[in-house]
Amino acid sequence: QVQLVESGGGLVQAGGSLRLSCAASGRTFISYAMGWFRQAPGKEREIVAAMDWNGSRKYYADSVKGRFTISRDNAKNTMYLQMGSLKPEDTAVYYCAADTRSSFYRGSQRDDYDYWGQGTQVTVSS
Repeated sequence: QVQLVESGGGLVQAGGSLRLSCAASGRTFISYAMGWFRQAPGKEREIVAAMDWNGSRKYYADSVKGRFTISRDNAKNTMYLQMGSLKPEDTAVYYCAADTRSSFYRGSQRDDYDYWGQGTQVTVSS
């Protein structure tokens, strides 16, 4: 079992920055890959970024490349998403996810991840 709790969401103006955190507990943190997804109203949940257990491989959606950075601190059992140059289209509920079936990034689909946080709202005003 893994419990994931996101924090750091909020309201920010376009061009601004936010850092999301995902605190994990339960199963050994370094044993699984993790990712960030987002879901805007009326849209499907989509991957934002993902990474291996040790950060050796990272994946970014084209829409956030160069603006967002995924990272993790295995000593603190925490994953981060640093978001910069935010745009109104980044507005969504952001979810962290764990793939406990693999230590390495396997894919960008929802089914590739088996544990989810409750989500944190990010709103970017124009």
